[in-house]
Amino acid sequence: MPKTMPSLTVLAAVLALGQLATPAHAQLARTFVSSLGNDANDCNRPTPCRTFQVAHDKTLANGEITVLDPGGYGAVAINKTISIINDGVGEAGMLVSGGVNGVTINGGANDKVSLRGITIKGIGFGSGNGIVFNSGKFLTIENCAIRNFTQDSVGIGRGIQFQPNSASNFSQLALTNTVIADSFFGINFVPAGSGTVRGALNRVDLYNNDFGLFVAPSGATLSARVSALNSVFDGSSGAGVTVTAPAGASVLSSVMVTGSMLSNNGTALVASGNGFAQLRIGSSSVAGNQASWQSAGGGVFQSFGDNYIAGNDVQPTPPTAARQ
Repeated sequence: MPKTMPSLTVLAAVLALGQLATPAHAQLARTFVSSLGNDANDCNRPTPCRTFQVAHDKTLANGEITVLDPGGYGAVAINKTISIINDGVGEAGMLVSGGVNGVTINGGANDKVSLRGITIKGIGFGSGNGIVFNSGKFLTIENCAIRNFTQDSVGIGRGIQFQPNSASNFSQLALTNTVIADSFFGINFVPAGSGTVRGALNRVDLYNNDFGLFVAPSGATLSARVSALNSVFDGSSGAGVTVTAPAGASVLSSVMVTGSMLSNNGTALVASGNGFAQLRIGSSSVAGNQASWQSAGGGVFQSFGDNYIAGNDVQPTPPTAARQ
């Protein structure tokens, strides 16, 4: 018996179901950007987008944005766990002006953001900030260059502004193989609230900033703990490394500098604040600064005794020995 063909009504219903099964604007776990891309695309590998922001919006949480070729990809506001990755295809960057931010992070309590191989540069016209972290769990920055945020004004002139501000902070910042230069604050580490906020720098070079690393938590029960290893703090007209504690602080905030170089700064190292600001240094060189270190307002400065200290215009009383 010959087979019968399905009716046109049945075929139409099947086709309609197939169309409903594939969303027109589905998000992807991995998206791509290209200087030849188009933001009307879906950001898949054959059809990349043109800007970081559109790619971010078309990427699933916990996903990645991959850079395919050199180009300027614009500022981006991040609100989820995501990675933006350039693994050596050439410069992938953004130019920032008019007081805006290159990267703004407003993540949830458990969101983790990773930036790799990105260049962020201020070009005047009101300056701005390189990266501003307002909330989230963890920010990782690798192989990046951030520079030329020179204007000192309220909320701008920062290479990195790390300011988690929830009531209970447990955020962390980690930088590796990154250059931050020619800005008012290189890294402004200014969390608020309570809890513990951590920072780790490894092979981070801060050149020609007014303040290189500035750690100043604003909560009386907030502890900021930052370490810097194999890093350079050079040419800061103010101070290379500063840690301060707010009035009324009841928990310790500290910075540990090891295996690093501090040179040509106004003051290499500053600890200030009611006995709850502590700065320790070991296996490092402190040379060619106007002043090698300053302890003010009850700040504690300690040395492990294995540093190279010479050629500074002002050499204060030797610091107390750090406990082993």
